[in-house]
Amino acid sequence: MEAAGLFDWLWQPLQYGFMVRGLLAAIMVGIICPVIGSYMILRGMSFFGDALSHSILPGIVIAYLLSLPMAVGALVAGVVAAIFIGFISQRGNVQEDTAIGIVFAGAFALGVALMSTVSGYSVDLTHILFGDVLGVSAADLWWTFGLGVVVLAIVIAFYKELAIITFDPTLALVLRLPARMLRYLLLVLIALTIVVSLRTVGISLMLAMLVTPAAAAQLLTRRLPWMMVVAALIGVTSNVTGLYISYALNIASGPAMVLVATVIFALVFLFAPQRGMLWRRLHPA
Repeated sequence: MEAAGLFDWLWQPLQYGFMVRGLLAAIMVGIICPVIGSYMILRGMSFFGDALSHSILPGIVIAYLLSLPMAVGALVAGVVAAIFIGFISQRGNVQEDTAIGIVFAGAFALGVALMSTVSGYSVDLTHILFGDVLGVSAADLWWTFGLGVVVLAIVIAFYKELAIITFDPTLALVLRLPARMLRYLLLVLIALTIVVSLRTVGISLMLAMLVTPAAAAQLLTRRLPWMMVVAALIGVTSNVTGLYISYALNIASGPAMVLVATVIFALVFLFAPQRGMLWRRLHPA
């Protein structure tokens, strides 16, 4: 009886098309974000992800003003911001975190200024800030799927090169790998991932989706391939669970998914074998 009741509880929301589309989007984002987030964690690029997610705002608003798909504006703005940050930090006498801060603040301010010129923006564009996974359309799903496949295909194709520049820059020099090109490639992949996830969790919660599952996975495994797999499993679990919780409690879905991911990270941080805080206290070396 209990099993039947649980099945009914899980199946009942799927009678609605918006819930099915939201679930598919949540699963795709739950896979893509943690995979790219694994590189961000290992390379110390968390601040870059947060800055880039905010830097796409002016592209979204301009696309809205021109009656273009918002994802197109986000994609263009994200790629331009990623390349611009890389250019400033590589070609000038400015450190990367400073370049990120400059581009982040300037682009976000431009986006907010443009938003203030749009009448009624609070209804349409607030979803961009905080996500609206239950408002995902069939076109949004195909867009997410297409860009997601591109991101994962590039990660697979350049896995060895990206791993070398992440773990051993000296070996990259010895092997004469195009380190600068690979760095720009990673920046663009982060931008694409942010665009993929935009509708699901929004700009404000993007960093959590990129970083939190990957950070939890880093405490559970020491190898990059397994870190990506575990991070993706945590991401999918967090998103699906959060979506059901948001449906049951009638709360915003994006924050619910992020909160579930945060709880999972907290449990891993405390109890992860060998590396969890409580585990180390209970099993001193």
